[in-house]
Amino acid sequence: MSAAAPPTAAVGAPEDAAQKRKAIRRAIGAGSIGNFVEQFDYGLYGYMAPIMAPVFFPESDKSVAVISTYAIVAISCLFRPLGGTLVGRWGDRAGRKKALLYTIVVMGVATAMIGLVPTYHAIGILAPLLLLLLRVVQGMVSGGEYVGAVAFVVEWAEPNRRAYYTSYASNSCFLGILAGAGTAALTSWVFQGPDLESWGWRVPFFLALPLSLVGLWLRRHIAESPEFVRATEGGTNVVKAPIREALRSQWRPILVYCGVSIMLAILSYTWVTFYPEYLTGTLGLPRWMGLASNAISVAVLIPMLPLAGILSDRIGRKPMLIAGAVACLVLVPLAFMVGEAGTFGAAVASQLIYIVPEFFLTGIVTVCAAELFSTRTRFSASAIAYNSSFSVFMGITPFVAALLVNTFGTIYAVYAYLAAGALLGLVVVTCFMTETYRSQLGADKFAR
Repeated sequence: MSAAAPPTAAVGAPEDAAQKRKAIRRAIGAGSIGNFVEQFDYGLYGYMAPIMAPVFFPESDKSVAVISTYAIVAISCLFRPLGGTLVGRWGDRAGRKKALLYTIVVMGVATAMIGLVPTYHAIGILAPLLLLLLRVVQGMVSGGEYVGAVAFVVEWAEPNRRAYYTSYASNSCFLGILAGAGTAALTSWVFQGPDLESWGWRVPFFLALPLSLVGLWLRRHIAESPEFVRATEGGTNVVKAPIREALRSQWRPILVYCGVSIMLAILSYTWVTFYPEYLTGTLGLPRWMGLASNAISVAVLIPMLPLAGILSDRIGRKPMLIAGAVACLVLVPLAFMVGEAGTFGAAVASQLIYIVPEFFLTGIVTVCAAELFSTRTRFSASAIAYNSSFSVFMGITPFVAALLVNTFGTIYAVYAYLAAGALLGLVVVTCFMTETYRSQLGADKFAR
């Protein structure tokens, strides 16, 4: 008597599981590439700001020129809520994939065109206005890119590993910043003196275009997220007015996310954009030391974020966020105090202390951008929440930090600014946030 054949499910299950993991990895890559391009540009612009300042503004006052260069980022980020909301509406109606195909192309083209803008000496006031226009276009598209990519990854992820998978989306941002810092440092080394200031700084901005084309190729070869297909019944049950529906039914989780994400925006963009300039411009470190010390701390954080995701998938989102807020209040002033020694070792040590709250907050705020909202309006709701809080404070923080130090003469004025955000986040998480790490992804969540 011959042995019975094993059940089909038993044979197919390992293969199906392997295919699912492969699809998830592809979704992570397709979703994360846009975050990489966005943050590559943001990091590059931030690190190049002191070099770009005399190109686009009168050279009568160096500090004012640098602050004005940061102000362009701040102004452009004010347009992100509008752009993010429009892209989010599109993503909830037409699907995540279609929206993300266009955002990455526009983002790459706008970034590359920054390298083509003539100088202030050549066309006068039109130079900073053209720069602002390109930053506004890029900001509007980026406002939908990040939340769309996070929604895409989360909707592909296994339910009990959502924070782990989205940690790679967070890492793509830091990899982009690290690549921006490394490219800025390499550019500063290759092009010396007048060559760097006249045209060498333009070269790295052109790299965004081929990076965007790679992202376009990746996104064209990945299917729509299964969660979105399931929630919209294959496109037959799409919300006709997702923005209105999101504001009507999910205004409380939108406010909760705003309160949580403001502290991370201030924390992160004080560190990656303002602090290297503070080390060089105020404490007198050579420029390469400021950039290198920042790059080292980013490189240390990157492998830690998946560990933070694993931990959060086990203990929840709220404990991680509370720990991060407390770490902001306690460890950031210590980091600034260590950095005041004005040496390369002190710069590295200060930023290694600084990344402790980043460990607890970064990936968790990222996954909450998707988990707090229901699937059919996730793109729109998260775009409204993210862009009215994180994006705005991401843009204004380098400007505000530079202005505070210039006004009060101490970096502890920047800490007071961060502490206000951390206290807000702590109150919101403790009193109003609903735990989401074991919640059903497609369900409505209401903050309590």
